[in-house]
Amino acid sequence: MHEGGGLPCTRLTARQALAAVTDTYVELPEPPGGFTPATSGPPPKAPPGSSPEPPPKTPPDTPGRPLPGTVRGAEPGTKAGTPPARLPASAAGPDGPLGWRGYDEARARARARTGEDESVVAALAVIGGTEAVVLSFEFRYLGGSLGERTGDRLEAAYTAARERGLPVVSLIATGGSRMQEGMRALTQLQRVARQSALNRAAGLPQIAVLRDPTTGGGWATLGAAADVILALPGAQIGFAGSRVRPPDADPHAYSAEGQLASGQIDAVVPADRLRATLQRWLRLLRPPGGSAGRDVEPAPPPKALGTPGLPESGWQAVLRARDARRPHAEAYLEAYFDDREEISGDRCGGADPGIRCGFGQRDGRTIAFAAQCGTATRPAGFRTAARLVRLADRLGIPVLTLVDTPGAANDATAERAGAGAAIADCFAALATTRVPVTSLLIGEGGSGGALALAAPGRLWATPDSYFSVIAPELAAAILKRDEQQIHHTADQLRIRPQDLQELDIIRGIVPHT
Repeated sequence: MHEGGGLPCTRLTARQALAAVTDTYVELPEPPGGFTPATSGPPPKAPPGSSPEPPPKTPPDTPGRPLPGTVRGAEPGTKAGTPPARLPASAAGPDGPLGWRGYDEARARARARTGEDESVVAALAVIGGTEAVVLSFEFRYLGGSLGERTGDRLEAAYTAARERGLPVVSLIATGGSRMQEGMRALTQLQRVARQSALNRAAGLPQIAVLRDPTTGGGWATLGAAADVILALPGAQIGFAGSRVRPPDADPHAYSAEGQLASGQIDAVVPADRLRATLQRWLRLLRPPGGSAGRDVEPAPPPKALGTPGLPESGWQAVLRARDARRPHAEAYLEAYFDDREEISGDRCGGADPGIRCGFGQRDGRTIAFAAQCGTATRPAGFRTAARLVRLADRLGIPVLTLVDTPGAANDATAERAGAGAAIADCFAALATTRVPVTSLLIGEGGSGGALALAAPGRLWATPDSYFSVIAPELAAAILKRDEQQIHHTADQLRIRPQDLQELDIIRGIVPHT
């Protein structure tokens, strides 16, 4: 597959992938253990058409080594530093911990073919001016598989990120655990999962870029555990690799596009836009210093964009909120933020197009947002919002929510998807977050489905909105009133913005721009 200036984007080498997304990078020091001088196999070769360079002299703890070249608009054949002339060898003896006959020869061939000692290259890099630890997989080295030495490198890289307070960006292309090392390889997944959890607890963001393929344990740890998951178009993604799936399995389910539709990844990004997308995400998620729980300035509520003047009656408030011509979430987000990126999906098999979640910049600071779009919010939407709030809490980023829904989806499909549990999870996320949440009611406030995104004590409203325990029509039906009494019922419910302010439900009615 070719993207971005004719590049085979999903099958770049590890170093080409690094060069494609970074400004500069320098490899991290090799972790101790497990290597002996090479005694077999040809010396490493530079890629075709390039000349070898000496190893970088830049100290490993300072970025800034000029890139060995760029791969944009060119087939493989860029400059690269000569890898160290070492051959992996297990302390367990020849052919690895299992004594798998031919394993040493397979590694020697992989090294000769790729110039790499292992399936992952770990580097300290600069991406769009932001420092990060970058992990780039070499699929040509035994299918990018994870063995013990891979685990050593990954653990060292995560540790370096914690010591420096940096985000981790993973450029993944792997078939999973290395069969020739058996359970010793499989247990590396636990090791990687622990390192990821430690960085998460330290408030450091993790971004995964899924290349082709990303399967097995690599997907279940480095990929699926990341805070933001991006994928290249057409990439094969799934826990089950292509040779171990049921013969009648739907291939779309194992594709980047299929995983996006099922809420498992955040975006499919074309290769020619990946570098810029990573730059924006790193600017947005780079920790502002320290951990969540410190004093964080609340996000200011947006100004009203709709019709000025307050509604005279409860029913007029309903009609104004339901008017399709009034501004909805997209208009408010566009007016409020200078730049933004969105997440998608609940990581549980669902995505709700009726809710927009992500991070944006306003006047140079990052603010997270969760915005209902005026439709009935589905369980996946509530879970996505809860995921957003918890991520913002961990990174110490304030949150803005825009409330606008006739209510939670109440069809049978929504019930089977766990509507009650999803709403409860959203309530819990807002109730326990340590960062301030600012909420603005911009349209319909339909009962608990709207309240789940409303910050306790920090809710404002626009003039063309209402908030009600139940829709006036439904209230009249329950009370066995005829249609003529719906307007009176709306007044009794006291749902206008000014009513909400008098009842101390909202802090105020925001002015117009």
